[in-house]
Amino acid sequence: MTTEISVANEENRDAQEYEEVAAETGSADTDTRAAQENAAQEEGAGEASVEALQAKVESLNAAMEAAKEQVLRSQAEAQNARRRAEQDVEKAHKFGQEKLLQDLLPVVDNLERALSTMDTDNPELKAVVEGIQLTHKSFIDVLAKHQVVPVNPQGEPFDPELHQAMTMVANPDVEPNTVIDVFQKGYTLHGRLVRPAMVVVSKAADA
Repeated sequence: MTTEISVANEENRDAQEYEEVAAETGSADTDTRAAQENAAQEEGAGEASVEALQAKVESLNAAMEAAKEQVLRSQAEAQNARRRAEQDVEKAHKFGQEKLLQDLLPVVDNLERALSTMDTDNPELKAVVEGIQLTHKSFIDVLAKHQVVPVNPQGEPFDPELHQAMTMVANPDVEPNTVIDVFQKGYTLHGRLVRPAMVVVSKAADA
């Protein structure tokens, strides 16, 4: 009887120890799974953090490129504005006297008309002629100093950009479309036409 009780007790202890070991093993498995899940979560969080940083870097790079492009565009606009301002100043220096020139040209025309109608061989008019010639020369010298060039196309082909045809006359002695007479000289200022030359142009003889 005593022996049976002792065996039963040992079996109970073995069963209890097995349950304790099983419980510890189960706890260990639970801890392992929890650790694995935590590691997986941390790994996922780390990957999400890297992706977020990469997205942030890409966003910053895009913003930087946009800022660079804006700076370059602003610099180009500033250069264009400065260039336009310089061109405007240059044009103002070159052509600012155009209105004054247009008012002075009739004076030169009148001096030339006076010389063309005067009898330069008359000794009584010699002093007057010389005075008008000197005045005319002074005008022409001043105009040349300011890059004012006369357009006197006598005998040249007609150029509609520089000449204004007053009439056309048949003339078999010259090529058609040739300037055969100049009513009034034209003038350019720094290469730009201020006043066209008023001319008579030849045409082919009527059949």
